[in-house]
Amino acid sequence: MSSPSSPRPRLNRIAGPILGEFLIGMTVAMAGLWLASNESDAAAGAFGLSQQVLETLFVLFRVLAIGVGAGVTQALGAQRPLAAGTTALVGLGASTWAGLIAAGVVLFGSDAVLGLLNAPAAVAQLAGPYLQMLALALLLEAFNLTMAATLRAHLHARETLIVMMVMHGVHLLLAFVLMRGVGSWDGLGLTGYAIGLTVSRAVGLAMHLHFWRQRLQLVPRQRDWWVCPPRALWPVLRIGGPGASLEMVYRLAFMMSLAAAARLGVAELATQAYVLQVLKYVLLISMSIGWACEIMVGHLVGAGEFRTAHQLVRKGLRNGVLASGSLALLAAATAPWLMRAFTRDPAVIASAQTLLWIACALETGRVANMVVLGALRATGDAIYPTLASMASLVLVLGLGSVVLGRMFGLPGIFAAYAADECIRSLIMLHRWETHGWVRHAREILVRMRTPGAETRF
Repeated sequence: MSSPSSPRPRLNRIAGPILGEFLIGMTVAMAGLWLASNESDAAAGAFGLSQQVLETLFVLFRVLAIGVGAGVTQALGAQRPLAAGTTALVGLGASTWAGLIAAGVVLFGSDAVLGLLNAPAAVAQLAGPYLQMLALALLLEAFNLTMAATLRAHLHARETLIVMMVMHGVHLLLAFVLMRGVGSWDGLGLTGYAIGLTVSRAVGLAMHLHFWRQRLQLVPRQRDWWVCPPRALWPVLRIGGPGASLEMVYRLAFMMSLAAAARLGVAELATQAYVLQVLKYVLLISMSIGWACEIMVGHLVGAGEFRTAHQLVRKGLRNGVLASGSLALLAAATAPWLMRAFTRDPAVIASAQTLLWIACALETGRVANMVVLGALRATGDAIYPTLASMASLVLVLGLGSVVLGRMFGLPGIFAAYAADECIRSLIMLHRWETHGWVRHAREILVRMRTPGAETRF
């Protein structure tokens, strides 16, 4: 491994704005769940189940965001700005097609998806129309994710934070007014949340285009919105494909766990939605550290600074474990008060606290998957971690949730979550500490330093 030869940004300088992005986004989602819970447990269950469907569809977008982000960071680290710009524009064109596919799923397949999830009738009646109204928002979200990944890769994390603050602020304001109503008007319920989401994503796209022009001197032409030649797209898919395939398997296994929870009843499904929303806050710091590590490792690999990258990931993992462990314990200890924001049912509150105690193990194990997996991806080592993790996802998370859910209810499902995360975290740590990623990083370094590399995109 080579020694560091150039100054690099501090981890916290990148992680801070990313933390702000996550905090704002999750706060809006939490507010949406709270607004839905004020209507009924069925509305809360419909909101929570729909969010999981959307997260599954977002895998299509993350293929591109992951690949574009890693490709741009590696090109910039190797002082190849032309290759970085080409990669960003290719990702933008591919986002159009990914967004149209996702929009088609919610428009024409929402009933089938909800049927596969065993959604109770009261939940499906609300979730179906809500998902269909999100078709345009999904297309806009595809653009926003790819454009934000490009800005972060250029270390413009502050700009992406500004976009997220405005975008989510618009969404929160519209959702509050449209869901609850004004004066004698009762509002639109979940439909209001969908309208607010669509309008806010349009605002976000306009701001991303502004910052692309102002900060990156990138102005997409008309053809850039839909043209993505296979040869140019391949480097993006080579990085993002394995990671997104892993996430797709994760989402499918997780959907099995949702179906297992749905069989338990509306109250259990609502309880799971409340707990999962709270746990997103537990993830905040680790997610921001993980994304920051991935961005910085990509730059360091492109610059040939492997030893610095190794030390950086160790630091990020240490910080993530401390942060997630502390927040998970705090959430479990304060559950009787946290859950009152959603429900006054003592049985639901007690059940939620049990799940949050189990989540202490879950979140500790998840840190390595967020920090180390992202770093492996940035080094180009994507195939081994993907294949090595899939067995745990299918057998432990998916089938384990079904079996343990039938035996122990929601605590059994969350025990399966924790076991899966711990197993996969050990796999990631072993790969990183044994330097299995170095060969892939060297291959990227050679490619980036080959004359004419810009034109290969």
